Amino acid sequence: MFNEKAQKMKLDDIRELQEKRLLKQVKYAYENVPMYKKRFKEEGIKPSDIKKLEDARKVPFTVKDDLRDHYPYGILAVPKEKVVRFHASSGTTGTPTVVSYTKKDMDVWGDLMARCYDSAGVEPEYIVQNAYGYGLFTGGLGFHQGAEVMGCAVLPTSTGNTKKQIKMMNDFQTEVLAATPSYAIYLSEAAEKYGFDPLEDFNLKVGMFGAEPWSEEARESIENSLGIKAQDVYGMSELYGPGVAVECPEQNGLHIWSDEFLVETIDPKTGEVLPEGEKGEIVFTMLTREAMPLLRYRTKDVGSVTYEECECGRQHPRIEKIEGRSDDMLIVGGVNVFPSQVEAALLETEGIGEHYQIIVDRDVLDKLYVRAEVDKDHYESSEYDEEKLKKEASENLTAVLNIKARLKLLEPGTLPRTVGKAKRVIDQREEQDRIEEL
Repeated sequence: MFNEKAQKMKLDDIRELQEKRLLKQVKYAYENVPMYKKRFKEEGIKPSDIKKLEDARKVPFTVKDDLRDHYPYGILAVPKEKVVRFHASSGTTGTPTVVSYTKKDMDVWGDLMARCYDSAGVEPEYIVQNAYGYGLFTGGLGFHQGAEVMGCAVLPTSTGNTKKQIKMMNDFQTEVLAATPSYAIYLSEAAEKYGFDPLEDFNLKVGMFGAEPWSEEARESIENSLGIKAQDVYGMSELYGPGVAVECPEQNGLHIWSDEFLVETIDPKTGEVLPEGEKGEIVFTMLTREAMPLLRYRTKDVGSVTYEECECGRQHPRIEKIEGRSDDMLIVGGVNVFPSQVEAALLETEGIGEHYQIIVDRDVLDKLYVRAEVDKDHYESSEYDEEKLKKEASENLTAVLNIKARLKLLEPGTLPRTVGKAKRVIDQREEQDRIEEL
């Protein structure tokens, strides 16, 4: 087991270490980041007021806009000369968020990612085919570095060039696929198009999937089509990148590496800390980061956390499956709708394929439209009954969402494919250009 001491920590030892590191990190951030010193003074608190783990709730929140407002160096706690790498968001919605790393931060990140590979069932002798994008996005380099620290060989195929991606998967007989779940689905479809049977021609054993929400039904589809154990990996650029939490083979929640991250769940409206197991917005405090310490960072991810010991023996707390992001959540006619709920309802319907699109529009009232492709084998079957399938899928959507969605079934291959994160949602309530033919 990679870093067995950290992976097998007992809960009491975890809490003791967290408390020690929290007090040190709060003082470090206060003394080295002007933003935190200012924020503490505004709240009328001092680092010395944080005496125990439970006092973490006294610390002011950090949000993504804080990173944008202090672009590019404003939250640095070290001189720029000590930074060995920068990553950043795309900035497509405004000023990008920049994250920075010292050499020690890079070592910690590599260790966390190596733990993730190990926990997910990857062996050091495996070849990892890394189909995440390389560049400012943390995914590609994060998964790459962690695999090398684990001792694996890496095939850095990055995103795109799907035909070559599939050929190399066959030629090299890679055991691990690291990619977004939507790209894994795309690869399984494309493999058949290029004459490969993934179950016969490939040697895949483990999938390391993250960067977007996905349902249990999507997991089942990926596992069945590629013959792998599809493991969820959680992280975000602000928190190093991927590597914050991962599923073990039990697949009953994502283990948070709580020697490095203190996790809380809060009411997203009031900011109040919620009891264990209650669903809310997940908040992280980084406990050892040097370059850019983040205290009580609001992720906007919605989920719940449990502290029950896992059957695998790990006592690190677990995030239940992320339901979605509070900023991805759609409010349609006063009802909260997450894309993952739509996916689950569709894939529960036999005959519906993996590709879909959610469109929200408004005339007088909000309207929810769903466009979903029919599974290819089902579509070509002599028993295909469009009206029957549409009725069943519509009933499943209504049961899950508690509102009525207008469903349109599409031929296989109709919706655009993507090599990165899938664009599942189009909100036309504020847009001028609208999709006709809903």
